[in-house]
Amino acid sequence: MKNTIISWQALVLALSLLGGQVRAQTTSAAPADTTLHKYQTTPGTLPVPWYRGKLVRASIVPAVLIGYGISVVGDHGWYSSYQAKADLQRHFPNFNNHLDDYLQWSPYVELGGVLLAGVESRNDRINLALILVKSEALMLGSVYIIKTATQHERPDGSDKLSFPSGHTAQAFLAASIVHTELREKSQWYGIGAYTLATTVGAFRMLNNKHWEADVFAGAGVGILSAHLSYLSHRHRWGQHPADRPGVGLALPKVEKPIWRVSPTVLPGGVMGLNVSWQAK
Repeated sequence: MKNTIISWQALVLALSLLGGQVRAQTTSAAPADTTLHKYQTTPGTLPVPWYRGKLVRASIVPAVLIGYGISVVGDHGWYSSYQAKADLQRHFPNFNNHLDDYLQWSPYVELGGVLLAGVESRNDRINLALILVKSEALMLGSVYIIKTATQHERPDGSDKLSFPSGHTAQAFLAASIVHTELREKSQWYGIGAYTLATTVGAFRMLNNKHWEADVFAGAGVGILSAHLSYLSHRHRWGQHPADRPGVGLALPKVEKPIWRVSPTVLPGGVMGLNVSWQAK
């Protein structure tokens, strides 16, 4: 009877110690949260100053472009819109080309071609489509509101919907998405897309449809729209970028335990049970 009591005490002690070990190992293997914002700080990391936050970093380039555009409206600024128009008309007096009407979509064509060629984008197709829809809605709404509010006359005097350039905003929005989706594969995809977008802005000025200020502000609005869409996106549909094959780092998998129970001899020659746990 005494031996039986010692055996059960040893078994309870072994299981108690094992339970603590199992809880510790299970806690460390908790799966990562796949619903984080694209720019959201990973839980558990130390807080950073606001000026180093992801929202600030995502807004720096658009703010510089929009700010410069506003600074050169009319005859203001270091190299004003009036000066830029005079120089372009002097060097390209008879320029007339409507390629920019189609070229504004060219970064999307590049993205589609690369995906059809089998290159994996950062996001899966469902999340990419959602980001595109949100970006376009944000950009189009912003451009319409600003144009209506400013009532800035075009260089050719055709209407008062000049600021900012919608063509340029569209092109830089698409280029920003191409850069974000494919930069982990090659930076050249983004370089090519931004080159196409810059060409659209140059053509809008050469065709006398937009001022220099309109083009810079349009580029900033387009990039900001893309950044805000990524910033606010939660990957509830499809796969999080980090869990996609060949993209980012794989998320930690939930470990499935393997339990083993075997007889053993405890000190004093008493029979007992040895319970062990091993991650699969």
